[in-house]
Amino acid sequence: MTTSAVRFAVASTVLLSAHEVADHIVQRDADALAKGGHGPAGAAACGRHVASYVAVQAAALWAANRTLGLGLRPGRTAAALAVSGLTHYAVDRCAGHWSKTGPGRPLLVRAAHRAGKAGWLTRDPHAPYLYDQALHKGCLALAAR
Repeated sequence: MTTSAVRFAVASTVLLSAHEVADHIVQRDADALAKGGHGPAGAAACGRHVASYVAVQAAALWAANRTLGLGLRPGRTAAALAVSGLTHYAVDRCAGHWSKTGPGRPLLVRAAHRAGKAGWLTRDPHAPYLYDQALHKGCLALAAR
């Protein structure tokens, strides 16, 4: 296995593990409830969550790099964290909207419904969470690259 393949494998694992900790343990309940809300209050709640989310990921990558001697470059690491944070913000602004069918839905919700997910997202109470997590994990794979 090449060094770049090892770095990708470790970075992917670390980002995914940090995602689980940041999204399910570190995230404040008040921010989880408000992050999909309209206006400045929703945007601020989502921003606070994403700031703590990226901080957890940065700390995890730093620890893995230091412990395993991965040779992660600061610029590429910062770019990965930016991709992770920006995509996480975009997905989380959709919180509470995935099953909505009326006007005023976020772009990603409209796209999901146009892609044929409307029935699942409106019928299955677990679908919004599963869809959200699938988007996050797909974006993490891109960020780890």
